[in-house]
This record gives sequence, structure tokens and C-alpha cells, in this order.
Amino acid sequence: MDTSIDHIGIAIQSLEEGKAFYEALGLEIEGIEEVPEQKVRVGFLPVGDTRLELLEATSEDSPIARHLEKRGPGLHHLCFEVKDIEASMEKLRSSGYRLLSEEPQPGAHGCRVCFVHPKSSAGVLIELSQKR
Repeated sequence: MDTSIDHIGIAIQSLEEGKAFYEALGLEIEGIEEVPEQKVRVGFLPVGDTRLELLEATSEDSPIARHLEKRGPGLHHLCFEVKDIEASMEKLRSSGYRLLSEEPQPGAHGCRVCFVHPKSSAGVLIELSQKR
């Protein structure tokens, strides 16, 4: 797999409240996007060659809302950019790793994404993302 770190996802209660800390560090939101399929609003902050992705739930039944309810705000996932998401998914699946979807799902910036269950990846939720 040809991969690089794309972003680090951080679950927060509110983008308005959550971005204040990062702005105090000198970072700036480069854009906010809603991803209806994931029931999330996302704010992106560039940091060197990667980004922080601040995640705000837009529905009580979203994965982010469930994360916040169980664990509170904080690190949510680590995302790797891959060149061929289907090939990456198949390699992981055939190696016995558990994926959270059978097919790539729509993600922010028009990317196609898939998550790897944390029980398969040392307790860290991993996102695979392929740019369109």
C-alpha cells in the first residue's frame, strides 16, 4: 500500500468552541464542510504537511455523537491517504482485519473513505481515504 498521513480526526462538541484552542496556537480553519452521509460537520486546520480535522456531530445518532457520549471529546481517528482504496481494503480484509464497511463511503472533500475497526488496529480507529 502506498500511504501517507492525511489527517488526524478530533471529536469535539462544537466547532465554534473547539477551534478556539487551535486558533490560540496560531492555526486557522481553512474550511468547514458538512458530510451528510457521516452526519458530521468538519473543520480543517492545516499543520505542516497534514491537517487536523475537527469533528462535530450533526445528529444524535452519528458516529461522532456516540463517540462523544462514550469517551468525551478528543482523538477520534488517524487517517491515511491511499492511492487505491479498493485494493487497500481487500489487502486488509484478506489479512483478517475488520473493516467497518464493505464498500468505500463518501467523505469530506469528495474523498472515498473506509474505517478499520479499532480492535483490528491496536485500539486506534483508522480511516483510509482516496482522493477523487
